[in-house]
Amino acid sequence: MPDVFTYPNTFAWYSFVSKFSETKRGAWAAASAPAASAFKGKNAGKSDKGTAPKKEAAKPKPAAVAEEDDFDPFADDPEADAAAAEAMKKKAEEAKSKKKKAAPIAKSLIIWEVKPWGEETDLNALADKILAINMDGLSWKTEWKKEPVAYGVFKIQIGATVEDDKVSTDIVQETIEAFEDEVQSVDIVAFNKL
Repeated sequence: MPDVFTYPNTFAWYSFVSKFSETKRGAWAAASAPAASAFKGKNAGKSDKGTAPKKEAAKPKPAAVAEEDDFDPFADDPEADAAAAEAMKKKAEEAKSKKKKAAPIAKSLIIWEVKPWGEETDLNALADKILAINMDGLSWKTEWKKEPVAYGVFKIQIGATVEDDKVSTDIVQETIEAFEDEVQSVDIVAFNKL
């Protein structure tokens, strides 16, 4: 009998199997003569004289059992392999045919504040020059605002939507600052991701 602490699962199996009579255990297909006599269960104290199993001639296995024994789950099955290959090929074609959704383009809404040198600067002409700046991924808002600074000097607030991968805010700012005769400074007032 296995030790309950060392082999608890084996002990549980042994206890379960020992509850069956020897004739029942002898009828099991996997039971052999030595294994059947090893489990005595309720008959543990009795002698084996009257209960020794008789040696019988080997019986032919029924056809269903013979087929089951011949089954090899790891054997090659050309039909199953072909069906699996066809299914994988079909799945790959479906994946190719489906158009993947394009990732959303990262855009930002930026509002620049452009301060002129003085009150004599023509803000309409300056705004037209800024709106004429053309870059791939840059789209200007059509309206701009004139905000007072001090002493009759006004500044321009103008917005644009930019594609983050294509346009750098620094490049746009430097391009506006390139109008040196009209522009004193350019600052970003608002920067919002869309």
